[in-house]
Amino acid sequence: MGSLTIAETLAREAVAISKGWSEERLLDLAGEQLGWALGCHFPQAGKVVGYLGKGHNAGDTLVALRVLRDEFGWEIAVRHAYPYEQWAVLTRNKWLELGACEALDQRPETERFGGTFLLLDGLLGSGGKGELRGPLIPLAAEMEALRTGAGARVAAVDLPSGIDPDEGEVFSNTVTADITFMIGNAKRGLLTHRAARAVGALALVPVEPLTDSGVRDVELIAPQSLEFGKPVRAFDFHKGMAGRVHVFAGSENFPGAAALAATGALRGGAGLVTLWVMGSAVARVAALCPPEVMVRQIQDPRELLDLAGDALVVGPGLGEMDDSSVTGLIGLIAKCPAPMVVDADALNHLARTGNLGVLDSRHVVTPHPGEFARLAPDLQGVAREVAARRFCERVPATLLLKGCRTLVTRERQPLWCNGTGTPGMATGGQGDLLAGVIGARLAGGDSPVAAASLGAWLCGRAAEVALNERHLSEDSLLPSDVLHFLGAAFRDWRTCRR
Repeated sequence: MGSLTIAETLAREAVAISKGWSEERLLDLAGEQLGWALGCHFPQAGKVVGYLGKGHNAGDTLVALRVLRDEFGWEIAVRHAYPYEQWAVLTRNKWLELGACEALDQRPETERFGGTFLLLDGLLGSGGKGELRGPLIPLAAEMEALRTGAGARVAAVDLPSGIDPDEGEVFSNTVTADITFMIGNAKRGLLTHRAARAVGALALVPVEPLTDSGVRDVELIAPQSLEFGKPVRAFDFHKGMAGRVHVFAGSENFPGAAALAATGALRGGAGLVTLWVMGSAVARVAALCPPEVMVRQIQDPRELLDLAGDALVVGPGLGEMDDSSVTGLIGLIAKCPAPMVVDADALNHLARTGNLGVLDSRHVVTPHPGEFARLAPDLQGVAREVAARRFCERVPATLLLKGCRTLVTRERQPLWCNGTGTPGMATGGQGDLLAGVIGARLAGGDSPVAAASLGAWLCGRAAEVALNERHLSEDSLLPSDVLHFLGAAFRDWRTCRR
């Protein structure tokens, strides 16, 4: 889904109105779609408080509150920054249509809330500029206090109030959201790394009359606009059609990384997964793997060149290797004809030996920021978005640059931004799992960009779904929890429920 500036967004609204859509019909449709998106994302109904400014962003919020109450069983209330008489006419109309709803004159009491405690940031929409002012400031501070001190979750309506939606600049009193529901189209500035702390995860609320279908240089990975990963398997589908993935990973010191990568390939849809392990580490690695993974010993990575396979994953947990093994690894990366995920220690060995020249269009490289610094030390200090593009000007592989806003790109293609995920994924092993999922998608026939984009979205969404379980939290989330909910993430991708 292409990202738009605010000027482009307003132009889309003008086109819709010229085609017969009234402002009220657009507001109703946006608010209803927002309400359904919120209800799906937060499946455990509880108490929701809408924080209202006086413009149409508050109107969207009021319509969404009605949907949450009537369709999902939420208890609703509002906090408003301005007297009713100062509200926009449409916003006043939506308040009257909402009917019975408590208007709180002080901070919500939190002790009696059961289920989810949700705050909707409808203070300021895309028409605002600069820092929050006047009565908006104390309500923004109140949301922050409830988020950090009372376990509330904050969902921003279209954008966090106070942020610059074109540049992503976060001012000192900008609302901090756990997730932002962008209405109609992605907002360009919200996809930037500089905005991520305030924006949180990103979700798209489709509003058909407002949607821009053109391809932009910065795109959001979103099931609403992308078709890969959607086809349903035919009834006579078999494991050979799902693809064969070879994984070269693991060592005595890092057996778990290999097991996670191989299991990620299984859960990512591969029909057959074989895990190849160097030397004596094979027994330790095999003990951690599910029975569906075939674990085999290997002495030289180049032995894999003689094996038939649809995709290869190399690198997780390889650790330190002797010179002969490193030479074999580089030979494998250079000569294997199958599409390949190059991850973790494989990237470190390429960087250390100066062999990035072996990478080409077959490869998906998946560095975290530290590994990227070793691959491209001259790009340190450069904005992530710019650094990713420059890297792909010199290396003809697909790059997946990990981070709280994972980026996927390659030369002469858009910069794809992932909006799913949670801070709970800051745990060792998540990247190994991701490498396996991408390998499975490559084996199933996805292009490198599609495989990397879908893999990032699925793992992030699985983590989000996992946190709906009461026994899990951001502090306790493990890669194995993410594995468990990959199936739910696949369903959400196919049904566009996120």
